[in-house]
Amino acid sequence: MTEAVAPTRAAPPSAAIRPLRELLAPGWLLPPLALLAVLYFYPLALILAQSLQGPSLGAYAQVLGTAMFRNAALNTVEIALSATACCLVLGFGLALVLAFVPFPGAHTIARGTDVFISLPTFLVALALTFLYGSAGMVNEALMRVSGASLPPLDFLYSQAGVVLAETTVYTPFVLRPLLAAFSLIDPAQIEVASSLGARAPRIVRQVILPAAMPALLAGGSLCLLLTVNEFGIVFFIGAKGVITLPLLIYDKAIQEFDYTTACVAAVVNVGLSVLLYALTRVLVSGVGSWRAGLV
Repeated sequence: MTEAVAPTRAAPPSAAIRPLRELLAPGWLLPPLALLAVLYFYPLALILAQSLQGPSLGAYAQVLGTAMFRNAALNTVEIALSATACCLVLGFGLALVLAFVPFPGAHTIARGTDVFISLPTFLVALALTFLYGSAGMVNEALMRVSGASLPPLDFLYSQAGVVLAETTVYTPFVLRPLLAAFSLIDPAQIEVASSLGARAPRIVRQVILPAAMPALLAGGSLCLLLTVNEFGIVFFIGAKGVITLPLLIYDKAIQEFDYTTACVAAVVNVGLSVLLYALTRVLVSGVGSWRAGLV
């Protein structure tokens, strides 16, 4: 009687080539690092060096102390926070309807939102100008009906118009992750909650919202970073008195040739973006740990 020989388990391919990867790791890292150094780190180093012109950070003290810079920084933060909040509310509401309120064409509409992601931001600003501008379709119709000599709507060329345009552009960045998160929710959870007498607001608050929180934070953080650095919408709309940090950088560098001031504002803008990214990552990690503790 022959003894059964236990079959030997073959080593996975990844384990077999691991020594080769370790041997070639430094060589594989050099090309991408060199590319990053040329295309990213070197321009940033030039901007930082230009911003440090003068003794003891004199350029920073001079630029950061001006009302122009403080106004630009305040406008940047206000517009970014307002647009991100609008994107979160609108994206969450649209995702709820598209995911849990069945109607013909819901899938087509959900897929159609991807079109906004692929469009340049200035095209949306141009479309809003055609609709709500001083000579836009809505103002012309209202003037024709009311007999007014001046356009009744004058919000587009203001901070509210910039927020509206950015909300239109960046809401899909919240909507798409939410739809993906909603697709993972077990319908039985909603059915059980409904059978126990829970109404729609309570189901949304206690069942849907906790499951969608990571996607909501991820989409919101992306919108926040994009709106902080948005240039095309603010530039194209030309809102009166609304100067953001990207627009200030453009004005100082391209129109006034004041490269030191432009580089100081650019360094602050980069620092603000990195700070917001770090805060959102901490927030997302905290929510993930909280959810893991509930399981």
